[in-house]
Amino acid sequence: MKPSMRICGLLLAVCGLAAYGAPPAPPPPPHTFVSLVVGDLNAANFAAAEKDLKLYRTAKGATPEYIEALSWVGRARLATRNFSAAQQNTAEVRKLCTVELTRRKLDAEPHLPTALGAAIEVDAQALAAQNRRDEAVLLLRDELQRWQGTSISMRIQKNINLLSLEGKPAPVLDISQWIGSRKPLPLAAHRGHPVLLFLWAHWCPDCKNEAAVIQKLMAAYGPLGLVVVAPTQHYGYVAGGADAPPAVETKYIGEVFAKYYAGLGSVEIPLSEDNFRRFGVSTTPTLVLIDGNGIVRLYNPGAASYADLAARIESMLRPHA
Repeated sequence: MKPSMRICGLLLAVCGLAAYGAPPAPPPPPHTFVSLVVGDLNAANFAAAEKDLKLYRTAKGATPEYIEALSWVGRARLATRNFSAAQQNTAEVRKLCTVELTRRKLDAEPHLPTALGAAIEVDAQALAAQNRRDEAVLLLRDELQRWQGTSISMRIQKNINLLSLEGKPAPVLDISQWIGSRKPLPLAAHRGHPVLLFLWAHWCPDCKNEAAVIQKLMAAYGPLGLVVVAPTQHYGYVAGGADAPPAVETKYIGEVFAKYYAGLGSVEIPLSEDNFRRFGVSTTPTLVLIDGNGIVRLYNPGAASYADLAARIESMLRPHA
């Protein structure tokens, strides 16, 4: 790995360590202290990152922004397979979060949940990368119980799924509400067919880009039995971030689908926050491949290529005359 690789590249390497296909965390906005530290890490300059962190803490203390910046060091250490340093970092991040949480709630601002979520994720990935997957899953389940109802719960669930969902029966889909004219069926109704879940969000540019891949897969494998289901959920807002009640947002989601996803035709579109919680959708799109027996064969937070998905689908299809 070249020292000049961006931190997102490093994070892809982290995911490769655990071999579960987790996506990189998004980079911070430019011109912030967090982006300064990430810039140091982009250049694999840990000394500079540590110096910047020390100067900031001396001047301003261990603020939530400082704690988030510190958490990026753990992610980068994990990417270089320095598990000891990564877990030392997460222990420090957790300690600082605990102190901060005596004065405020986790979701009072964005830095602290990002930092704590990263620390929990890195801890689990470090354990999994050292062939301690069972410990990693136990850690994550304990953390999920502790942080249920907060903004990091879906991130934790995503990591549980990354470590344990493949090879297990797919969670049940909530199909009580939907978008479009086609009422969704239970996943059990599709037994005998491979199913691709395309979990998307109305605000998500990567989802719009992935639509072309999904459309191509439907054209190639729909005649051979592939079923595509496109669950989504409410987020409480519409275009421009304007707050919106569910009925208004539901109408808006339908308009977004008609504009950007028309090539997917009349796929089933369940509308439910429960589905996103069950599948740990803190990253959109999230792609889940389920075989004809209802077993998850791929859990992939983030976009995926046509070639990768096609290879998986072909391995699941039964021979056709």
